[in-house]
Amino acid sequence: MLWLEVIVVLAAIFFGARLGSIGIGYAGGLGVLVLTLGLGLKLGSIPIDVILIIMSVIAAIGAMQVAGGLDYMVSIAEKILRKNPKQITILAPIVTYVMTFFAGTGHTAFSTLPVIAEVAKEQGIRPSRPLSIAVVASQVAITASPISAAVVFLSGVMEKQGIGYLELLAILIPSSFLACMCAAVVANFLGKDLKDDEIYQDRLAKGLIKTRGNAKLEIKPGAKLSVAIFLISIIAVVIYATLISDKVGVIKNPVLPRNEAIMLFMFAAATFISFFTKIETAQVLNSATFKSGMSACICVLGVAWLGDTFVANHIKEIKAFAGDLLNVYPWLLAVVLFCASTLLYSQAATAKALIPSALLLGVSPLTVVASFAAVSALFVLPTYPTLIAAVEMDDTGSTRIGKYVFNHPFVIPGVIAIALSVLFAFAIGGMIL
Repeated sequence: MLWLEVIVVLAAIFFGARLGSIGIGYAGGLGVLVLTLGLGLKLGSIPIDVILIIMSVIAAIGAMQVAGGLDYMVSIAEKILRKNPKQITILAPIVTYVMTFFAGTGHTAFSTLPVIAEVAKEQGIRPSRPLSIAVVASQVAITASPISAAVVFLSGVMEKQGIGYLELLAILIPSSFLACMCAAVVANFLGKDLKDDEIYQDRLAKGLIKTRGNAKLEIKPGAKLSVAIFLISIIAVVIYATLISDKVGVIKNPVLPRNEAIMLFMFAAATFISFFTKIETAQVLNSATFKSGMSACICVLGVAWLGDTFVANHIKEIKAFAGDLLNVYPWLLAVVLFCASTLLYSQAATAKALIPSALLLGVSPLTVVASFAAVSALFVLPTYPTLIAAVEMDDTGSTRIGKYVFNHPFVIPGVIAIALSVLFAFAIGGMIL
């Protein structure tokens, strides 16, 4: 029966991956149905807090996008990239990392990818170099963002282990950022130069290479204000979460718990953005970030529910099999998280499904925190939305998926970024904790 249940879980994940996008959430729900009604397992927990945080953050970002805030951020990013075009491979991941860090979602990278591809092409730099590490940085930054659902979930779990919110961020932010920068240096040497790339030369000869030029975005009047309101709300979240943490404890017995506070701060930000920038709130429902965020909620619901249902019913067997192994080789947790996230397509879903189990198995808090960056291996299968977008936006053909599926330009920078992030987090965490 156990092996049959494993087959059901894996089949649901693979089937969902084939459906793509929101389909993995659908298939996850189907898997839960088969495990419970079909095989008699007890129903696992629904990741309600994670889903609600994603919804509230995306609601605020959607309002900011309608107000023109994302366009304003992209215009700043374009100025930075065009001012230092020769350093595009180093600057591109900084831009996508920072945007994801503040927004709590990697989907903000969509708006910067065309600029990155264009600037690289204009400079004769192979676009796959900056595009690959930019996409990876936008995924890894999720594990450092103070308002991402994955980090909020981890902070709630680790607070019970004696690790405060600020301590967590103090480990995750520098380790992930430094790792991305190191990976960017490596990415700068990957692949042939454009002048030596046969596919690029062929496309150039056929007239398939086009340049966009320095097109200027039209910035709406309320764009800057919307960004300011959103950033203030993030600062307010960090301050409040710190004040109510056990480590600081300035506010005793808070009326508003941390997760609920994040949701309400985000709703407040969305309200102020809508009111002061005079946007039509109905347009938020049609914004690209809102749609992608709601898709993420379905994915997390189905996949995390599936994982929790299986794990909760077999925690004793999992402890017996993996407990001693993880205690002897704690770094294996990072490998497990890495492999799981390639299939679950969500940092939050992966964290929700596996990290509580790791702690029950006796894995040390430092190991859990240090391994956390490994939940960002969404780049391995070439089907993630931002990865696909990067391929489509590079008309030079340098950012392409190989015939063996896994031989694409995102793998090497991604593996390096995650491996170094885990190593740096162990080092930094060892000094802080």
